[in-house]
Amino acid sequence: MTRHAPPDQARRTARPGWLQALATVLAGAVAMGAVAALGLWAAGADGLPGHVFAGTVAATVVTAAGGGLDVSADAGPLADTRAGLTAMPLSVTLAGALVIGAGFLRPLRHRPLTGGRALAGWAARIAVCWLAVLTGLAYGARQDFAVPLGGGTLADLGGLFGVSPRAGFRADVPVTLLCGLGWLAVVLVLALLVSRGTPLPARLGRYRRPVRPAAAAMVALLLGSVVIGLVVGLVVAATRGHAAQTFAVLLLGLPNLVWLALTIGLGASWEGRVDGPFGLPVPHLLDQVLRAPDLSTLDLRTLAEYDARVWWLPVVDAVLLPAAAYWAARRSPAGTRPWQHAVRLALALALTVLLICLLARIDTHYTLSLPIFGDLNGALSGRLVLHPHVWTTLGFAVLWGLVTGFLGALATGRSGSAP
Repeated sequence: MTRHAPPDQARRTARPGWLQALATVLAGAVAMGAVAALGLWAAGADGLPGHVFAGTVAATVVTAAGGGLDVSADAGPLADTRAGLTAMPLSVTLAGALVIGAGFLRPLRHRPLTGGRALAGWAARIAVCWLAVLTGLAYGARQDFAVPLGGGTLADLGGLFGVSPRAGFRADVPVTLLCGLGWLAVVLVLALLVSRGTPLPARLGRYRRPVRPAAAAMVALLLGSVVIGLVVGLVVAATRGHAAQTFAVLLLGLPNLVWLALTIGLGASWEGRVDGPFGLPVPHLLDQVLRAPDLSTLDLRTLAEYDARVWWLPVVDAVLLPAAAYWAARRSPAGTRPWQHAVRLALALALTVLLICLLARIDTHYTLSLPIFGDLNGALSGRLVLHPHVWTTLGFAVLWGLVTGFLGALATGRSGSAP
């Protein structure tokens, strides 16, 4: 006599299919698009010439997934124009990563055991759907619009000599698909590493067990710092005015700022420069430091010259990192020695800081040069650069990781406990 599995058990063992994969990807894309649209609207992008708001939202989502944009500029035969953009709106990135990661893990938690082939098939379905959605977004991220010269002498000369600046952007589809696939792979691997309720095949589970506590602690550290930054940003918006600009920063670049502050609190240094009519969409303190004739160093010392409150950054790090280290030590396998906790946390923190260095760097420039009017060459030109000193930053991360990891293990009062 044939026995049939109960309906509940059948649902638990059924493999997640294409509809679930498509729903997961669409939910992530919608979350990214919503955050991008709200942030751009708060920044006033709905007033861009040519009604290009939808294309700008698509371009923002593309760059948030690691995609590339080719920025173009043209001002006629009497002018020379150059433009470029390298930046990631990490608030949009984080929204998509959280939604897609949760959607990827959800059906796996209802399975008694996840086989390697089934897991690879589920990830492949999500990857195919993601590439299809990303392709549509990349082809939608194509716009061209006129750049107004404003009023006064520059506008009069522009009309006289036929200088009518135009700017545009176009997603690089191959680069976008390649980088977007890499972004998705990082999201799915991190989701599997930090998840406690997702069963894995024995071979994979054996590797995840010692890695998961430190990886989960780093994810908690990043998310916790974002929550702290969000609270501070909301207080600033409520008490100091300019609420629209503050919400634009929160919705587009909150992790960019918070994770930059996290590395500076560790002792790291960055270098950058703001030049031209546009400013850095960050607190006035950073704009003051970076707006200099040459590249400026951004660290605790230079920031403290303008505002002594930046010395709270290492204090906050000194609270968050030991808490993360203690949390990781409590969930590490039994028998793990304190020095092993320290090494694992140092490696995890170094990889986390390296990821911040790669994601938070900025290089944006636009140049309109009129050879016959030398004094006006900077009127519509600007540059925004922000790069880390990578090796110094990684060195401080390893040092903090070793110290806090060792102290966190000692604070548990035991070598470790089963997760």
